[in-house]
Amino acid sequence: MKKVLIIGAAGRDFHNFNTYYRDNAAYEVVAFTAAQIPDIAGRSYPKELAGGRYPNGIPIFAEDELEDVIKKFDVDECVFSYSDVNYRYVMSLGARVNAAGAAFCLLGHKGTQLTSTKKVVAVGAVRTGCGKSQTSRKIVEILNAKGLKVIAVRHPMPYGDLNAQKVQRFASLEDLKKHNCTIEEMEEYEPHIASGNVIYAGVDYAEILRQAENDPSGCDVILWDGGNNDFPFFKPDLMVTVTDPHRPGHELSYYPGEVTLRLADVVVINKIDSSNFEDIQTVRTNIAKVNPHATVVDAASTITVDSPEVIKGKRVLVIEDGPTLTHGEMKIGAGVVAAHRFGASEIVDPREYAVGRLCETYATYPNIGQLLPAMGYGEQQIQDLAATIDNTPCDSVIVATPIDLGRIIKINKPHTRVAYALQEIGSPTLEQILGDFLTKHGLK
Repeated sequence: MKKVLIIGAAGRDFHNFNTYYRDNAAYEVVAFTAAQIPDIAGRSYPKELAGGRYPNGIPIFAEDELEDVIKKFDVDECVFSYSDVNYRYVMSLGARVNAAGAAFCLLGHKGTQLTSTKKVVAVGAVRTGCGKSQTSRKIVEILNAKGLKVIAVRHPMPYGDLNAQKVQRFASLEDLKKHNCTIEEMEEYEPHIASGNVIYAGVDYAEILRQAENDPSGCDVILWDGGNNDFPFFKPDLMVTVTDPHRPGHELSYYPGEVTLRLADVVVINKIDSSNFEDIQTVRTNIAKVNPHATVVDAASTITVDSPEVIKGKRVLVIEDGPTLTHGEMKIGAGVVAAHRFGASEIVDPREYAVGRLCETYATYPNIGQLLPAMGYGEQQIQDLAATIDNTPCDSVIVATPIDLGRIIKINKPHTRVAYALQEIGSPTLEQILGDFLTKHGLK
């Protein structure tokens, strides 16, 4: 029986265990390691979720301890199980594992994807921050308009009590409180809720899928709303992958983003309205190189601003989605675009005014630059975010997160929200593609 260590970040790692290893007598999973997300190491994968073969649960260590953990448990094989990392990072980690004496492994979708009784439309991306969530919402809107009930299932973000988060259903803002959601979770769930849709997430995706298929509000289609740039946990009947010409070339140099690109039936080139022609062409060429049979949709990420007068002529602090700036490595988001389009006199750099856990974030991700990531994985981070906003000497604040941040923290400065939506350019459109898909599967 091989001793396995799963290298993860509280998402794909748990799914790989549940689907591939939990009941597999050929393997014993002796530990997880954790990275990317603050404060998830030091926990255990609980015995209630781990099953009868693991009566004591499974310990979770920090990835920094990788070599020590391999030695301590005499690990035979390490399985890399998280996403949105470049190939140099993946193979450097593989070198650490091999040097410690263990094998290094990547699991594919064959052994980890679940099959639904409903048709599944899956949305993924080649990087965090491409516009996957707005694409998902657009698809739900189109399918709803055709009279179909869509239940969304989101890639996992279980950063709290894993037993309590086994299956989570979100249909109202009260559900966000009920499940003690972090800001990152709210950014993904709240837009679906605001549109009147139901979204599931959690830890055990076999049980999540069963409940989503039988949701009390009805279910005609499952929408897989993928996270980071991971490939779907559910076997898709239609796979849509979103690319980003703000980061040309990343579609062929990040794991598992290239996997999602190669799996795609439809590839969306987003943000054409704010990208250079040469960068758009680089992405287009790379799509044709690895997936020439995919249908390509050109799209813009259109923005709207609640109160443009809060921006014009003002020294502004720009708050963007946290993961997009951290492991997503984005240098420009909707808030920056809004600042330029609506005439801000200056974007104020908040780094010297940051406090507490946000100082750690800037130290870990020094390329964030003069933007403020909406970090909120715990109460302390939320307090530090509010204090950093208060400390920064600016006239006003541009909030470019998918949620109403002012509902979560008190912003003691004039502020305005930026919203963004997917708008196809020319033909084909997602509506045309989905119409053909529904006809093919007898759902129209």
